[in-house]
Amino acid sequence: MDGPFATAFSLIASGDPALMQIIGLSLRVTLTAVLIACAVGLPLGAALALARFPGRGAVIVVFNALMGLPPVVAGLIVYLMLSRSGPLGSLALLFTPTAMIIAQTLLILPIVISLTRSVVEDLWAEYREQLLSLGAGRLRAVPTLLWDGRVSLLTGVLAGFGRASAEVGAVLIVGGNIAGHTRTMTTAITLETARGQLGLAVALGIILLTLTLTLNAVAWGAGQWARGRLG
Repeated sequence: MDGPFATAFSLIASGDPALMQIIGLSLRVTLTAVLIACAVGLPLGAALALARFPGRGAVIVVFNALMGLPPVVAGLIVYLMLSRSGPLGSLALLFTPTAMIIAQTLLILPIVISLTRSVVEDLWAEYREQLLSLGAGRLRAVPTLLWDGRVSLLTGVLAGFGRASAEVGAVLIVGGNIAGHTRTMTTAITLETARGQLGLAVALGIILLTLTLTLNAVAWGAGQWARGRLG
């Protein structure tokens, strides 16, 4: 086992170009997907928490169920949409980083919407009378509630980032795992392990694990800081 680990640390220490390219692409794809999911999911989740309309319960159930959407299914949906015979085939996005961003956004969006709805719904129940007394209706209360629940929402966003950065199936289907173009950390680990080239696989595994631990540390630290401020 010393061989792969020695090679892995050597690749990391030397800043191997292939390693850095894979890490850079992975972060760019996942961060873009998270930003899009937040831009769409935060307001939608808040609206779902405060609005009342027929079928609202069914919509909530659907989004909660989609939190567990299998990545390969998300990849298949995007593949069918972007393939030449699909409705968006003319855009020629299949096997590009853009297709991977779309697939990861599809995975993250239900998480952001569902967690935002839960957080905002609880905050509205707690502060409803106070906000109404200040003249803030449901719509005007959305920014206040989102800001007040920012720590809980950050945890949800980081959970979405973690799911997207660790998944293989969706990006493999729509990206094709093309070297130097659509190869991410997870797909590279899968490929290099199958080839028996464990050095690069271990290096990417170390980076991915470090990233996951860092995100969890940030979430925990933010929660502790918020409790300290509130206390």
